[in-house]
Amino acid sequence: MKLSRRSLIIRGAAATAGLAATQVFPRPSRAQTGEVNLYSSRHYNTDNELYETFTELTGIRVNLLEGKAEELLERLNAEGSNSPADVFMTVDAGMLWRADQAGIFAPVTSAVLNRNIPENLRHPDGKWFGFSKRARVIMYNKDAVEATDLSTYEDLADARWRGKILIRSSDNIYNQSLVASLIAAHGVEATEAWAEALVRNFARPPEGNDRAQIEAAAAGLGELAIANTYYLPRYALEEDPSKKAVFDKIGVFFPNQNDRGVHVNISGAGVVLTAPHPSAAQQFLEYLSESEAQEFFAKGNSEYPVVEGVELDEIVAGFGTFKDDTVNVALYGENQAAAVQLMDRVGWA
Repeated sequence: MKLSRRSLIIRGAAATAGLAATQVFPRPSRAQTGEVNLYSSRHYNTDNELYETFTELTGIRVNLLEGKAEELLERLNAEGSNSPADVFMTVDAGMLWRADQAGIFAPVTSAVLNRNIPENLRHPDGKWFGFSKRARVIMYNKDAVEATDLSTYEDLADARWRGKILIRSSDNIYNQSLVASLIAAHGVEATEAWAEALVRNFARPPEGNDRAQIEAAAAGLGELAIANTYYLPRYALEEDPSKKAVFDKIGVFFPNQNDRGVHVNISGAGVVLTAPHPSAAQQFLEYLSESEAQEFFAKGNSEYPVVEGVELDEIVAGFGTFKDDTVNVALYGENQAAAVQLMDRVGWA
């Protein structure tokens, strides 16, 4: 069976509110289990094969609605108990926390999920689960910096990095989660002092996405870029020689290997509280945690699997192995408000 793909990019809050009144999927009786309706902010075409394989294995069709996470959450809230959504999937633990706070998720009890997914990468009460890891690392211009010059996230506050650090804005949830993880490690006061010094070391006011930081580092506009690893392999596959050159110029460094480990975030999902197909939804999540699906995440989008022993993308494997921070990623959401507030106080634009 082929994937039933219903993709909709939702634009703007007003558009979201208008769309919320329209049922994208028919709402069948809860007795039916032949389909699962997925609301997802993942926007990777390689995921389609993942869903097709699930359908081939189970006979359960995946109906996909894509959009930005904030807009999908707004839609779910507007739809309420009439929502056709079975699963909500997004790309940051902080966003999963926001969804949980909005009452979106139902707790799931699953021996399969508990066995496959490490405890620190899932909600303590089973409301959401991480299915891929994203390491947020220090990338460096190999012409300007030696790997031996680097050590920790905390060291980025040192004055020797003045005017050399490239990072996106404080309204980016990846950065909010990074700062939230530092709050978990050091507390608000110490993290605020770190962030204040980090801002002084910015090479330019924050602009653009992670790829913009990587490209700026390769061009010499700064020496260090804070970015998720999965962005870098894309440059190695570019046909444009100037884009391929970015990959050759940039090195990957995993910070904090002598203490808590590198900061990792997740792409994750949970079963919607009002899911019309809860059994199929749980089966879908369990499938995402098995080795075959984990390999899709690893090789399809150059992410890290959450399950040990799954083969990595060849380019990602070339970055080397690392120890990751084992703090429960749920803390990123719990510390999110404090992270945003302190980032505002130190002038992180």
